[in-house]
Amino acid sequence: MSKKVFSSCESALQGLSDGMTCLFGGFGLCGIPENAIEQIRNLGTKNLTCVSNNAGVDDFGLGLLLQQGQIKKMVSSYVGENALFEKLYLEKKLEVEFVPQGTLAERLRAGGAGIPAFFTPTGVGTLVSEGKQIREFHGRQYVLEIAIQGDFAFVKAWKGDACGNLVYRKTARNFNPMMATAGKITVAEVEELVPVGSLDPDQVHTPGIYVQRIFQGQNYQKRIEQRTVSKGRI
Repeated sequence: MSKKVFSSCESALQGLSDGMTCLFGGFGLCGIPENAIEQIRNLGTKNLTCVSNNAGVDDFGLGLLLQQGQIKKMVSSYVGENALFEKLYLEKKLEVEFVPQGTLAERLRAGGAGIPAFFTPTGVGTLVSEGKQIREFHGRQYVLEIAIQGDFAFVKAWKGDACGNLVYRKTARNFNPMMATAGKITVAEVEELVPVGSLDPDQVHTPGIYVQRIFQGQNYQKRIEQRTVSKGRI
């Protein structure tokens, strides 16, 4: 068995400690590493800086860590579904760095690619650019953004093999590929742990070189954040 394969979520999180920066894949509640988040809650690891597109909802996703006061700072794009997040922020119990969604994705991609910083026009002239270097290129202003890397990256995939190659399912792909590249230690939880060679190489979304640990998850809830159904024809 590959040294990357861990028998449980608990064992795969060895080395996680207070004060670390953790990256979490997912968009809303879609494609989030449910098992890893629950285990971090159980461990009680605190003073974490968490990088995620959003902060879950009050009682699920990263909202579970907010409930326990384990997150010191959130680096996010969208947090509108979490009333606890709002409360903690307004009470100055939570540091928040808001990042435009595309910029967040690119900061993670850059971190994974070894690019320390880049210029983008997004956010110029807004609060996002305050205190940052601004330069003009071809008659347009750009703001300097710093790449993001994490001590741990937690991602969730549909299928993975013992080498760490991952396949995500449809929209659950979202932020997971970028997060996987930007972690010093990337932990992947998968719905199906399959034999090496059973994945079509052309369908692999995250190559195993980016994944240090992998385990088969269990008891996924896969909640829907905003359920919308057709009212049918009248």
